[in-house]
Amino acid sequence: MRMSGVDLDITDRKHTEEALRHSEEFRKRVLDSSSDCIKVLDLDARLLYINTGGMCLLEIDDLTPYLNAEWLCFWQDEAREEVEAAIAAAKAGEVARFQGFCATAKGTPKWWDVVLAPIRDVAGQVVQILSTSRDITDRKQAEIERDRILQLKQAALAESERVNRIKDEFLAVLSHELRSPLNRILGWTKLLQTGRLNETKTVAALATIERNALAQAQLIDDLLDMARVLRGKLSLNVTAVNLLSTIESAIETVQTAATAKSILIHHVLSNIGQVSGDAVRLQQIVWNLLSNAVKFTPNGGRIDVRLESADNQAQIVVTDTGKGINRDFLPYIFESFRQEDASVTRKHGGLGLGLAIVYQLVEAHGGTIKADSFGEGKGATFRVSLPLLNVKTGENPDKLLEAEQDLRGIRVLAIDDEADSREVIGAFLVMAGAEVMTVASAAEFMVALESFVPDVLVSDIGMPEVDGYSLIGYVRSLSPERGGLIPAIALTAYAGEINHQQALAAGFQRHISKPVEPNLLVGAIADLLSK
Repeated sequence: MRMSGVDLDITDRKHTEEALRHSEEFRKRVLDSSSDCIKVLDLDARLLYINTGGMCLLEIDDLTPYLNAEWLCFWQDEAREEVEAAIAAAKAGEVARFQGFCATAKGTPKWWDVVLAPIRDVAGQVVQILSTSRDITDRKQAEIERDRILQLKQAALAESERVNRIKDEFLAVLSHELRSPLNRILGWTKLLQTGRLNETKTVAALATIERNALAQAQLIDDLLDMARVLRGKLSLNVTAVNLLSTIESAIETVQTAATAKSILIHHVLSNIGQVSGDAVRLQQIVWNLLSNAVKFTPNGGRIDVRLESADNQAQIVVTDTGKGINRDFLPYIFESFRQEDASVTRKHGGLGLGLAIVYQLVEAHGGTIKADSFGEGKGATFRVSLPLLNVKTGENPDKLLEAEQDLRGIRVLAIDDEADSREVIGAFLVMAGAEVMTVASAAEFMVALESFVPDVLVSDIGMPEVDGYSLIGYVRSLSPERGGLIPAIALTAYAGEINHQQALAAGFQRHISKPVEPNLLVGAIADLLSK
């Protein structure tokens, strides 16, 4: 009976062990059937077990090197704080969850959604930690991409709003700047028409009309220049240019405005040689900088202009004692349509295009421009650098400077359908010494050509019936004896780059925009006839 009892005891134990073994195998099969990464950790967070799905997700071929390894070592530095907190919570009997970044055994970067839960013994004590990790890399990358796209959209929206705001401010400024001189021109014109102004008032009225007409013409020129820049159509008539004379001419142009404000323009100009560029555009650069300096410098201020050379570069430096530039605005100083003050209460006019045009012109000449200021009320400095030409020893850098030209002995035939324009052009040319005949149409021109043999033609483009292009086409069809080779200048309000190219292609040698600058017209005629 005792032996039977012993057999019974052993049998029960065998049954219990078998049941436990089956239970362990069942639990392992359940864990291995999961596609998640399931691990069992001891209370020191060392790896005791990982399921088949986990080995696959972590790209582990041989588990041996990882058994008893610290689980914390698997995680990137930025995730370790969360991992440590989750381990501490699980050891305390709580369920913890976090998301973190952890590379696989083969270095593949992955994002994981991790849950840590305590494993308790029969007495309820925490003896191990169960870790369940789900690969959320695709979801995380989608979230990151979504956030990136959202940020791009928000940035694009903000940029669009910024551009629209700048555009609205610019259009408001444009309307004001174009209307203001027009108001003065029309106002004084009406007063002159009354015939009630005395001689002093008449002179003042004419000066005001001229000043405001020039201001409006400058605004239009700036708009056209910026349009050319934006379309990549800015063209340069490149020659060797002496900056000394260029700067002197620009200073002379702004001197009257500076004198009116008692501003001293002090200049130190070294004859450093020549640069390669467009003489007119280079003078425009300096004129813009000087005009800005005069505009923003208070009465009694000072402007210093220096021309010097450094590292085979011509350096044009313009410094003023004016209102200065806010340090926050300085990075945007050369942007188109940007003004530090675009409010209706601003003290200074303009479209905010001058410095943007200067920047583009300097770049087109292969140079650089920098602006600096110590802040508002502390003046500003602009430095233009342009590559110097290599001039041979003994060569005169001033050899390309143009002497003043007059038109004595030169016969000019001018065609314009507007009587006022004909009268003005004729007056300009007669004052320069030319013999001038003006006609109103192509028909009158053909009649005039029978009795008046001109040295040069000056023709409007936009005329009724036969325009300037057709007219020059007719002239070029004539034999040389009848005037087919007469040099011709297109003089027109069509001032775009495409109009310039069209005029040259039609047969004109020059294209000059209205309103006419007398010296420019006289110089163009003299230049044409010198070749």
